[in-house]
Amino acid sequence: MWAYTVGFTVLPHVGGFLGWFINRKEIPVWYEKLKKPSWCPSRKIFPVAWTVLYTGMGYASYLVWNDLGGCSSKALIPLGLYGAQLALNWAWPPFFFGARNMKMALIDILCLDGLAIGTMCSWYRINKVAALLMVPYLGWLAMATCLTIRIWKDNPEEKPGKSE
Repeated sequence: MWAYTVGFTVLPHVGGFLGWFINRKEIPVWYEKLKKPSWCPSRKIFPVAWTVLYTGMGYASYLVWNDLGGCSSKALIPLGLYGAQLALNWAWPPFFFGARNMKMALIDILCLDGLAIGTMCSWYRINKVAALLMVPYLGWLAMATCLTIRIWKDNPEEKPGKSE
């Protein structure tokens, strides 16, 4: 049973690592030049925060999967919501850093917020600990959403064909 626990706990890190790896060169080049609010966390905080958040949500997904008896019809909605929000979570860095498309990143994170809340609400009836493990993630998403909005508003995207 420990292999399932480890697998579910590690899974979110896979997409997070790939997102970082693919976009790592854009962070010092492009992101650092953007106008950001004073309350923007330091770049050093992000890997620590995401390690904790991905571990918590991954383990929480294992608890839900285990309580529902594995891949059963009862698991379809709660784990489907989780999978959908995880996919949007993994999609944000390529939109923001890779494509430098802040508008798409904003749409992505707003949809992600709704799915993450839906995930937590669907998990609450199944396993309260799993739902509570999502609370720090929702708090971070709230900050990340506000940060995305602020960066989008403060850094107008260049129109195609225009250059300085």
